[in-house]
Amino acid sequence: MKIAVINETSAGDRNADVIAALEGRGHDIVNAGMTKTGGKPELTYIHTGLLAALLLDAGRVQYVVGGCGTGLGFLNSVVQYPGIVCGLVADPVSAWLFTQINGGNCVSLPMLYQFGWAGDVSFRFIFDRIFSVEPGVGYPVHRQASQRESRRTLFDISRRTHRSMSEILGILDAPIVKTVLSFPGVMELLDPDTLADAELRSAIKKRA
Repeated sequence: MKIAVINETSAGDRNADVIAALEGRGHDIVNAGMTKTGGKPELTYIHTGLLAALLLDAGRVQYVVGGCGTGLGFLNSVVQYPGIVCGLVADPVSAWLFTQINGGNCVSLPMLYQFGWAGDVSFRFIFDRIFSVEPGVGYPVHRQASQRESRRTLFDISRRTHRSMSEILGILDAPIVKTVLSFPGVMELLDPDTLADAELRSAIKKRA
């Protein structure tokens, strides 16, 4: 699986800890966000939410690990976009339950709140649990069928109640889109010339 790690500005210093916690699991990790706090150019959770949605919608990654100081900003930002099911994951149990029940394609980590001694170990334990179960299988056993149906319905609702990503790119304020598309490595990762979605390809190239 190809996974994007997208840190925003306040949590840039946690980037190395997240990357280290993901390594050695057989996944292709893309470090798409900030690698240090307050670095330039700067991405806030407004920008990282859009970037996460773009990468998922374009099929360039299958999963996003994002977050911010509390995890709440990124969570609220990214779920504004179509096809996103994101969970606020603060500990191994919430990681395990979110993966089993909701089977989302994105997690938001509280990267500063209660991040103290052994915080890097906490990240590793969280990913241990995320990748230990089949996404969306449901829990407990007697609720599995209902929860699998709810998961399918939630993804369908997200698609039906949002504009397409190409439309979104066309109406968002220019500084937001420009900041994301001009961030180092983003256009290379999106590689719009090879996108199958002609409308998304055109929208990205028009706003770049």
